[in-house]
Amino acid sequence: MTTLIWIAVVLVLVAVYLSWTAGRLDRLHSRLDAARAALDAQLLRRASVAQELATAGVLDPASSIVLYQAAHAARQAEEEQREVAESELSQALRAVFAEDAQVDVVREAPGGEAALGELTEAVRRVPMARRFHNDAVRAARALRRHRKVRWFRLAGHAPFPMAFEMDDEPPAAFAARMG
Repeated sequence: MTTLIWIAVVLVLVAVYLSWTAGRLDRLHSRLDAARAALDAQLLRRASVAQELATAGVLDPASSIVLYQAAHAARQAEEEQREVAESELSQALRAVFAEDAQVDVVREAPGGEAALGELTEAVRRVPMARRFHNDAVRAARALRRHRKVRWFRLAGHAPFPMAFEMDDEPPAAFAARMG
C-alpha cells in the first residue's frame, strides 16, 4: 500500500511540474504575441511617417519617390516578404537621409521639424521593438527545445516562434538626434 501512495505522490508531483511548465510556455507565447504586436505597430508607424514625409513635398522628387515606394511596399508586404520590405525601407531612409543637408532641408520646411522628430522617434523605436520580440522568441525556443516539452507536447499546436531579422540601422544623419 505504501508503494502505491509513493507512486501516486510522484505522479501528482510530475503532473504539477508539467502543468507549471505548460503554463510558463503559455505565458511565453503570450509575451511573444504582445512583442510581435508592438513590433508590427512600430514598423507600421515608421512606414506611415516615412510615407507622409515623402508626400509632404519637402524632399526632392527622386528622394520622395524612393521613400514613398519603400514605405508603401513595407506597409503592403505579405508576411513572408515583410522582413525584406522593412529592410528596404531602412535602406531607403539611409539613402534619402545620407547627408545632414537633406535633414536641414526637411527641418527648414513648414512642419518639417515635427515630421523629422516623429520619423526619428519611429526609426529609434523599431530596433528596440525588434530586440524585445527576438528576446521573447529566444526564450520560447529555449523552453520548447526541452525534452519534457517535446515528449509531452506541452506547446500544443502553437507554431514554432520565428525571429524577425531585418536591417534596422538608422540613417547616419539621425544619429545626433537619437542620442
